[in-house]
Amino acid sequence: MLCAGNRLGPYEILTLLGTGGMGEVWKARDTRLDRLVAIKCLKAPHGARFEQEARAIAALNHPHICQIFDIGPDYLVLEFVEGVPFEGPLPVGDALQVALQIASALEAAHKRGILHRDLKPANVLVTEAGAKLLDFGVATFTASADSESTGTLDGAVVGTASYMSPEQALGKTLDARSDVFSFGATLYEALSGKRAFSGDSILDTLNAVVSREPEPLDSPLSSVVNRCLAKDASRRFQNVVELKQALTDAMGRLSTAAAVARSRLPVLIPSVAVLPFANMSGDREQEYFSDGLTEEIINALAQFPGLKVIARTSAFAFKGQNIDVRRIAETLGVAHVLEGSVRKSGNRVRMTAQLIAAADGSHLWSERYDAELADIFAVQDATATAIAGALQLKLAVGPRKHTPALPAYEEFLRARHHLQRWSPESATKAMEYLRRAIELDPAFALARCELGWCLFILVTENRIPPGEGARLMSVEARAALGVDPSLADAHAVLAMAAVLDYQWQQADHAFELALSNPPVQPLVRCLHSVWHLAPMERMREAEAQMVRSLEEDPLNIYARVMFGAQLFASGRSLEGETAACQALELDPNLWLGYLWRGAHLATQARLAEACADLERAYALAPWNVCVIGLYAGVVAVSGDSPRAQILLSGLGDGTAFGAPVGFILYHGSLDEIDLAAEWYARAVEQRDTRAPWILAHLLGDRLTSSQRWPALRKTMKLP
Repeated sequence: MLCAGNRLGPYEILTLLGTGGMGEVWKARDTRLDRLVAIKCLKAPHGARFEQEARAIAALNHPHICQIFDIGPDYLVLEFVEGVPFEGPLPVGDALQVALQIASALEAAHKRGILHRDLKPANVLVTEAGAKLLDFGVATFTASADSESTGTLDGAVVGTASYMSPEQALGKTLDARSDVFSFGATLYEALSGKRAFSGDSILDTLNAVVSREPEPLDSPLSSVVNRCLAKDASRRFQNVVELKQALTDAMGRLSTAAAVARSRLPVLIPSVAVLPFANMSGDREQEYFSDGLTEEIINALAQFPGLKVIARTSAFAFKGQNIDVRRIAETLGVAHVLEGSVRKSGNRVRMTAQLIAAADGSHLWSERYDAELADIFAVQDATATAIAGALQLKLAVGPRKHTPALPAYEEFLRARHHLQRWSPESATKAMEYLRRAIELDPAFALARCELGWCLFILVTENRIPPGEGARLMSVEARAALGVDPSLADAHAVLAMAAVLDYQWQQADHAFELALSNPPVQPLVRCLHSVWHLAPMERMREAEAQMVRSLEEDPLNIYARVMFGAQLFASGRSLEGETAACQALELDPNLWLGYLWRGAHLATQARLAEACADLERAYALAPWNVCVIGLYAGVVAVSGDSPRAQILLSGLGDGTAFGAPVGFILYHGSLDEIDLAAEWYARAVEQRDTRAPWILAHLLGDRLTSSQRWPALRKTMKLP
């Protein structure tokens, strides 16, 4: 067996993670790739089972299943997963989110004919990126004549007694419904904090599984759990697809704005939301200063490793609302809330702040600062340090790399105030303030980054050509990096400039630098996911980045609707539809949500529902070429060609920038793939930002599965 400090080929053995019936699991480092791995070492009698586990994991590629990297004569090299077991009691939203991820993993396994046979809380780890299903050591291939599928291991029935199905406990033949039972026992424990079946001995526990009902579960999910735990397999969900639908329906019932945020993963680290500081000056023109100060404190707190800080978008959703801080904390999935007020008068600033424990409403820390305006940076740093101390964070933030000139800083805050809305008008106005800030302080790197994001907004809204936007963004990002080479935002702006120019390798390198220099804005993770990883078909990584983004910015409607789009594209229709519905519940006037949901419904031939969604999108955004083209196409498929032609006239002759997109969606809806592909080539020539991924998947797989798609990918330089 291994020891810490040993080498196993290229793997440096670090620490023992655990032992089990088949061997030991060690944490190790792959010295070739400088990544952590888990090495499972075999005990001699279990060679066949060891080989079966390797085959089972290797047959699966799913974001919620632990990966296999390598295999040796007596060991497996697996993905190292750092998380906590799926143990309760948990709020129903937390448990439901993880349950959907586990069900998705089981569905993938069952499609490949693999039964897990040992599903239990200890074999589900909850990480920052989501749940991971582990340990396929007793899995079996149902398609094969596996004589051990009802056999024993070391004299015991295969599996773990408390989570076995009755047929598994009795040694009978198993199918997917056995894993459904184990899923029910696992979810029961996550919701209640107690095992569904237990006893003084293994035999007593097995008897409980076969003949006794668990204590009644007081939960909105009790009907789902009870059906999973039916003794008679014919009364359970007959497959995981049915189970996922039931869970998705439950998610829909819970997904009001508060329930959306309650469906967060368990809070494993200190967490805080900074609410917009109240402007006490009596002058609405000073709102930019109170909002800006709030955002600066958010950014300062984000510098502390080990502290989860809710992003500005979600925190500012509560601006001007008189809502109990406990409800806000529950909605945002945090344990603490910071609130305060600001009064700016001439060159003096008075700021008050209170840190509140959401559990009982008690004040952990409060302070009032009276200072000269020139000392505002010291006030921000002092506030962040005091809050970190109250939360018992040990690592301190280093000194500021650049303290901007005060007049430049005020221009910067005015710009950010305008950028509360992602629109071309707000971006144009913000650029005026940012250019003045840079004139006043050329070393103000953050102002240059913000200018880069303004340019990106104008590109995505078709106000400036992508090539010109990419050039200008690169200029600002490189100037910022000349001041601070480690500035994450600058690397992110440079990455998006490369994406606009279809320079995928450059984008990959720049995003890697952005993500390796914390703190990383949730916006950056979202853009990395949608605009870079998804076009490269790295969907597992794209999902992980989007989940992380939504953890830190749960009320970001753009991120949520685009996450739904990614789930649609990955074939996870029910989850994608749920995400779109959640976004629309947060903002019933979100035209983008109606567009994506309508597109998805159209691909399923649910034309009446699709028309209703697209009609709503058109009423909200009649100028959007995606909405025009797709709506016209669905109307035409529904048999109303005159109405379709009237809608299509809004695209003109197709020569205007962005217009080809509408014709792509129109012809694609009618299955006129060759015509759609010709218009696609024109969109690529225009460097339309939607071409590399968004357009391809608004139509399901109609384009991506056609013979024309490889050539189109090549024109976009996609690997």
